[in-house]
Amino acid sequence: MSKQILFATNYSKLSAEALRVATQLAKVEHARLIIAHVSELEQYPVGEPCHSQPAPDENELEALQKVVPTDADVPFEHQLLYGEPGSTEVTKPAAALIKFAKNHHVDMIVAATHGRRGLAHLLMGDVAEDLIREAPCPVVAVRHAVESET
Repeated sequence: MSKQILFATNYSKLSAEALRVATQLAKVEHARLIIAHVSELEQYPVGEPCHSQPAPDENELEALQKVVPTDADVPFEHQLLYGEPGSTEVTKPAAALIKFAKNHHVDMIVAATHGRRGLAHLLMGDVAEDLIREAPCPVVAVRHAVESET
Protein backbone atom coordinates (compact mmCIF):
# COMPACT_ATOMS: atom_id res chain seq x y z
CA MET A 1 0.00 0.00 0.00
CA SER A 2 1.32 3.44 -0.90
CA LYS A 3 1.69 6.30 1.54
CA GLN A 4 -1.05 8.88 1.93
CA ILE A 5 -0.83 12.43 3.24
CA LEU A 6 -4.06 14.16 4.21
CA PHE A 7 -4.04 17.92 3.65
CA ALA A 8 -6.84 19.88 5.34
CA THR A 9 -7.88 23.10 3.61
CA ASN A 10 -10.22 25.89 4.60
CA TYR A 11 -9.35 27.88 1.45
CA SER A 12 -7.52 30.60 3.38
CA LYS A 13 -4.21 32.22 2.45
CA LEU A 14 -2.62 30.41 5.37
CA SER A 15 -4.00 27.12 4.08
CA ALA A 16 -2.39 27.82 0.69
CA GLU A 17 0.98 28.15 2.44
CA ALA A 18 0.42 24.79 4.15
CA LEU A 19 -0.40 23.25 0.76
CA ARG A 20 3.14 24.02 -0.40
CA VAL A 21 4.50 22.11 2.60
CA ALA A 22 2.08 19.21 2.06
CA THR A 23 3.08 19.01 -1.61
CA GLN A 24 6.79 18.94 -0.75
CA LEU A 25 6.23 16.20 1.84
CA ALA A 26 4.17 14.13 -0.61
CA LYS A 27 6.89 14.44 -3.22
CA VAL A 28 9.69 13.44 -0.85
CA GLU A 29 7.66 10.57 0.63
CA HIS A 30 6.35 9.39 -2.77
CA ALA A 31 2.88 9.72 -1.27
CA ARG A 32 -0.57 10.43 -2.62
CA LEU A 33 -1.92 13.79 -1.42
CA ILE A 34 -5.53 13.74 -0.25
CA ILE A 35 -6.85 17.30 -0.30
CA ALA A 36 -9.81 17.52 2.06
CA HIS A 37 -12.27 20.15 3.18
CA VAL A 38 -14.81 19.71 5.96
CA SER A 39 -18.15 21.16 4.92
CA GLU A 40 -20.24 23.16 7.33
CA LEU A 41 -23.36 22.11 5.42
CA GLU A 42 -25.55 19.22 6.50
CA GLN A 43 -24.92 16.22 4.25
CA TYR A 44 -28.39 14.79 4.74
CA PRO A 45 -31.34 17.20 4.47
CA VAL A 46 -32.98 17.58 7.86
CA GLY A 47 -36.48 16.12 8.01
CA GLU A 48 -36.30 14.48 4.59
CA PRO A 49 -36.10 10.71 4.11
CA CYS A 50 -32.87 9.69 2.42
CA HIS A 51 -32.38 6.23 0.95
CA SER A 52 -29.08 7.02 -0.71
CA GLN A 53 -26.21 9.39 -0.17
CA PRO A 54 -27.14 12.86 -1.50
CA ALA A 55 -24.93 14.59 -4.04
CA PRO A 56 -22.47 17.11 -2.60
CA ASP A 57 -23.07 20.83 -3.03
CA GLU A 58 -21.78 21.89 -6.47
CA ASN A 59 -20.25 25.15 -5.17
CA GLU A 60 -18.31 23.32 -2.48
CA LEU A 61 -17.02 20.75 -4.94
CA GLU A 62 -15.96 23.46 -7.35
CA ALA A 63 -14.05 25.34 -4.63
CA LEU A 64 -12.34 22.14 -3.46
CA GLN A 65 -11.31 21.10 -6.97
CA LYS A 66 -9.49 24.42 -7.41
CA VAL A 67 -7.07 23.38 -4.64
CA VAL A 68 -4.28 21.43 -6.34
CA PRO A 69 -0.70 20.54 -5.37
CA THR A 70 1.96 23.10 -6.16
CA ASP A 71 3.87 20.39 -8.08
CA ALA A 72 2.01 18.77 -10.99
CA ASP A 73 3.95 15.50 -10.50
CA VAL A 74 2.36 14.82 -7.09
CA PRO A 75 -0.63 12.45 -7.34
CA PHE A 76 -3.70 13.72 -5.52
CA GLU A 77 -7.43 13.35 -4.94
CA HIS A 78 -10.13 15.50 -3.38
CA GLN A 79 -12.37 14.57 -0.46
CA LEU A 80 -15.32 16.63 0.75
CA LEU A 81 -15.98 15.58 4.34
CA TYR A 82 -18.97 16.13 6.61
CA GLY A 83 -19.65 16.04 10.32
CA GLU A 84 -21.77 13.35 11.90
CA PRO A 85 -25.20 13.10 10.20
CA GLY A 86 -28.12 14.31 12.25
CA SER A 87 -25.87 15.93 14.82
CA THR A 88 -27.24 19.05 16.46
CA GLU A 89 -23.69 20.15 17.26
CA VAL A 90 -21.64 22.50 15.16
CA THR A 91 -19.47 20.58 12.69
CA LYS A 92 -16.10 19.81 14.24
CA PRO A 93 -13.55 19.75 11.42
CA ALA A 94 -10.88 17.97 13.45
CA ALA A 95 -13.25 15.11 14.32
CA ALA A 96 -14.20 14.60 10.66
CA LEU A 97 -10.54 14.67 9.58
CA ILE A 98 -9.50 12.23 12.32
CA LYS A 99 -12.30 9.82 11.41
CA PHE A 100 -11.22 9.94 7.76
CA ALA A 101 -7.54 9.44 8.70
CA LYS A 102 -8.39 6.37 10.79
CA ASN A 103 -10.71 4.83 8.20
CA HIS A 104 -8.28 5.37 5.32
CA HIS A 105 -5.00 4.59 7.12
CA VAL A 106 -3.50 8.00 6.45
CA ASP A 107 0.23 8.23 7.20
CA MET A 108 0.37 11.96 7.96
CA ILE A 109 -1.88 15.01 8.24
CA VAL A 110 -0.83 18.52 7.22
CA ALA A 111 -2.87 21.52 8.36
CA ALA A 112 -2.39 25.24 8.80
CA THR A 113 -2.48 26.78 12.24
CA HIS A 114 -3.05 30.37 13.24
CA GLY A 115 -0.84 29.98 16.28
CA ARG A 116 -3.28 31.96 18.40
CA ARG A 117 -2.52 32.46 22.05
CA GLY A 118 -4.28 33.72 25.12
CA LEU A 119 -7.91 34.82 24.91
CA ALA A 120 -8.11 34.46 21.11
CA HIS A 121 -7.04 30.81 21.42
CA LEU A 122 -9.47 30.18 24.25
CA LEU A 123 -12.40 31.62 22.30
CA MET A 124 -11.63 30.30 18.82
CA GLY A 125 -9.58 27.14 19.40
CA ASP A 126 -7.49 25.62 16.66
CA VAL A 127 -8.26 22.63 14.43
CA ALA A 128 -4.54 21.84 14.12
CA GLU A 129 -4.20 21.57 17.89
CA ASP A 130 -7.11 19.13 18.07
CA LEU A 131 -5.52 17.10 15.26
CA ILE A 132 -2.19 16.97 17.10
CA ARG A 133 -3.91 15.69 20.24
CA GLU A 134 -6.19 13.09 18.65
CA ALA A 135 -4.90 12.00 15.23
CA PRO A 136 -3.79 8.40 14.73
CA CYS A 137 -0.71 9.55 12.79
CA PRO A 138 1.89 12.34 12.78
CA VAL A 139 0.55 15.86 12.20
CA VAL A 140 2.47 18.72 10.63
CA ALA A 141 1.06 22.08 11.71
CA VAL A 142 2.16 24.89 9.40
CA ARG A 143 2.19 28.31 10.97
CA HIS A 144 2.37 31.53 8.97
CA ALA A 145 5.78 33.16 9.25
CA VAL A 146 5.54 36.31 11.33
CA GLU A 147 7.72 39.19 10.16
CA SER A 148 9.96 40.44 12.94
CA GLU A 149 9.98 44.11 13.87
CA THR A 150 13.60 45.26 13.69
